[in-house]
Amino acid sequence: MYRANHLQMSIYDYLPPYHGELAEQNRWVRLAEAIDWDAFEQEYSTLFAAGGKAAIPARMAYGSLIIRAAYHATDRQTIALVRESPYLQYFLGFETFTDHVPFSPRSMERFRTRIPAEKVREAVRLLKTFETPK
Repeated sequence: MYRANHLQMSIYDYLPPYHGELAEQNRWVRLAEAIDWDAFEQEYSTLFAAGGKAAIPARMAYGSLIIRAAYHATDRQTIALVRESPYLQYFLGFETFTDHVPFSPRSMERFRTRIPAEKVREAVRLLKTFETPK
C-alpha cells in the first residue's frame, strides 16, 4: 500500500539541529528544489497495491538511491550519511533533524527494484551541475 505524503516542503519548513537556516546554495538543497517530487510520488505510488503495510515515502526512496549513487556508498553507508547530515535529511523530506532513519539497508534493496537506475543517474548528473567549481 502507498499513502501519498504531503506536498513539496520549503527549505523554510525544515528545522535543522542548530535552529538556523540551511544554506540555499547547498547542492542538496538545490537538487531538492529541482526535482518534481510530487510528479515522482504519483508515478511511484502506482507500483503499490491498495492494501498492506504503508510504504516508505517516494521522496525518501528515490532520494536515498540518489545519495547512494552520488557518494558511491553502500546501503549501510548511505544510512550513516543520512543520519549525520541535516542537508541530506532535508533532501529526503525529513521535517526536522533526527538520529532516526526510517528505512534500512534491506529497504534500499527494494527501492532499487522499483526505481529505474537511469532515473537515479539523471538526478546525480543534475546534482553535479550544482557543485561549486574548484
